[in-house]
Amino acid sequence: MNTINTIGRRKTSVARIYMTSGKGSIKINEKELTNYFPSEILQTIVKQPLAKVEQDGNFDISINVKGGGCTGQAEAARLAIARALTEVDAEFRSPLKSEGFLTRDSRMVERKKPGRRKARKKFQFSKR
Repeated sequence: MNTINTIGRRKTSVARIYMTSGKGSIKINEKELTNYFPSEILQTIVKQPLAKVEQDGNFDISINVKGGGCTGQAEAARLAIARALTEVDAEFRSPLKSEGFLTRDSRMVERKKPGRRKARKKFQFSKR
C-alpha cells in the first residue's frame, strides 16, 4: 500500500495526514497521540473513524496540524482520517458517512462588528 495523503479542516484548524499500512501508531506533529492530546476525549475523537470500521491497529498515521485549538485540531484530524479510509476501501464510506465523519463542519467564530462589544452583543438600551 502506498502512502495516502488527505486533508481535514475544522474551525481554523487544518490537518494533513499521511497514512500507510503498519502497526497502528498515530503521531501528531512528531509527538505521540497521548502526549499531544492528554485528554482522553480528544484521543477518542481522533480514533473514532478507525474504531467505526474496525481498523484500529492496521495503519500508521502521521498528522501535521496547524491553527485553532485542541478540539478543532482533533476534529480536523478525524475528518482527514475518515477521508483516507474511504480511499483505502470504498465499502468504508457508508458507515463513516452515517456517523457524520465525512461531513466538514463549517461553523466558524463570527467576527466582531464595529460599534458593538462582541459579534452580536449590543450596549444596554436606556429609555430614560
